[in-house]
Amino acid sequence: MQQVTLPKEVVYLPFEDGPFRMAMGLVACPEAGWIEIDEHYPAEMAGRRRLLAERHADVVAACPGSEAARAEVLAMLAAHLPAQFPDWFRREGSVLRNALTGEAFDLDAPGEDPLEVAARLVQEDLCIIRPAEGGPVLEAAVVCAPTRWRVSEKIGRPLMQVHAAVPFYGERLGSPVDRFMAQIKAGRVAMRVNWSVVDNPALFQLSGKHRGELDPSFTAENAGERLYLRTERQTFRRLPQSGAVLFTIHVHSYPLTRIAALPGVAARLAGAVRALPEEMGRYKSLPVYREALLGWLDAAARLAPAA
Repeated sequence: MQQVTLPKEVVYLPFEDGPFRMAMGLVACPEAGWIEIDEHYPAEMAGRRRLLAERHADVVAACPGSEAARAEVLAMLAAHLPAQFPDWFRREGSVLRNALTGEAFDLDAPGEDPLEVAARLVQEDLCIIRPAEGGPVLEAAVVCAPTRWRVSEKIGRPLMQVHAAVPFYGERLGSPVDRFMAQIKAGRVAMRVNWSVVDNPALFQLSGKHRGELDPSFTAENAGERLYLRTERQTFRRLPQSGAVLFTIHVHSYPLTRIAALPGVAARLAGAVRALPEEMGRYKSLPVYREALLGWLDAAARLAPAA
């Protein structure tokens, strides 16, 4: 296995101190920036291998008829990774070699699910969304870092149903998302980042939404040590052959103490938390520790350097 110094993890801060706005927040992403590889790659890939071996039904799901799109995802990554990271990935005929893990994958090997092979190459979770008359449908997915949801419960459903529990999604985002999925052009990559504050740093979290009961063990003194900013860097791109959309999710989990030390960030996050509508706060389980979180952030903001 190759010993290398990998890039530092990017810190995403996708929140503002201002009125709550629910929007897609898409920006263009260059091809070179589509897939992230950072310092956590070795540990995260080991975790993904364990989940695929031991919790397969919790992380993998696919609809019949998705085989071509799944194969297309692997082919796309098998071309992209050696082109963008030639020191770490190399093609030798049908074999793709990963110098970071020491693994080699025969891309033509029968019996392998190509989407699972793809998921063993990158830190991103991979979801395939198929256009359909009733709205785009989640057709196949490997999700090793779910933010409190189960892929087995969402597979085969239109996105409007997938997000049914998200406050305001139906009236504010459902139609724009469906239109975007229908219109995105092959060759274009779009990106967005969302955020939440959680009490568990683990990437793999199947449950925990809609918790509403205050936990008095969280205090303004200890919240910074016990809470984490969790972000999802999401990308979207059309698969040109199948016509499906590949949706990737790279989850980052930062200790609150780390991000609050950055200039102006504690005050910004406190403002964003205060601006969340009550329904959205409940969805994110904030009532469990909201007051402790705000007390800690306000104190951190007084100590941190200004932005």
